[in-house]
Amino acid sequence: MPFWGLQKQLGIDVDSWLLRQSMPQPYGQAGLCHAFEREWVECGHGLGQTRARRECQLEYEDFMECMNRTKMAQRLRMILEQRDRMIKEGKYTPPAHHMGKEEPRP
Repeated sequence: MPFWGLQKQLGIDVDSWLLRQSMPQPYGQAGLCHAFEREWVECGHGLGQTRARRECQLEYEDFMECMNRTKMAQRLRMILEQRDRMIKEGKYTPPAHHMGKEEPRP
């Protein structure tokens, strides 16, 4: 910890570019994935890069899922594929409003 807060005195923040969600957000609210990023950074703090990659893998995966939503997209794709398969086999009939056919309104 330095004696003088040089960054603070000069009005610059060199470290903020390192963290995506810690940047100033609109309306002063925290970013959506800020908590996951903070957990990942706190886990790896002081461990060194090699140990942090191994020991903080779960926190990193949670953060990346929050940012990219890859697992959620994969799950949705699997659900839609299963729905299409069931429609083709005749085991499922989607409701009319899912097919773009609505009842006439009075």
